[in-house]
Amino acid sequence: MLSWSLLFLVVAIVAGVLGFGGIAGTVAGIAKIFFYVFLIVFVVSLIVGRRPSA
Repeated sequence: MLSWSLLFLVVAIVAGVLGFGGIAGTVAGIAKIFFYVFLIVFVVSLIVGRRPSA
């Protein structure tokens, strides 16, 4: 998931440099969503991994 967010971030930067404003904004929004989803999954996995085994 992190690789997807980084991929969309790179695409957004390239689109921004080339002047495709609408595309860059859309791709940056997608990258932001993927990043937050990755962050939530990471925190949940840390919490679940810390539980004592039964």
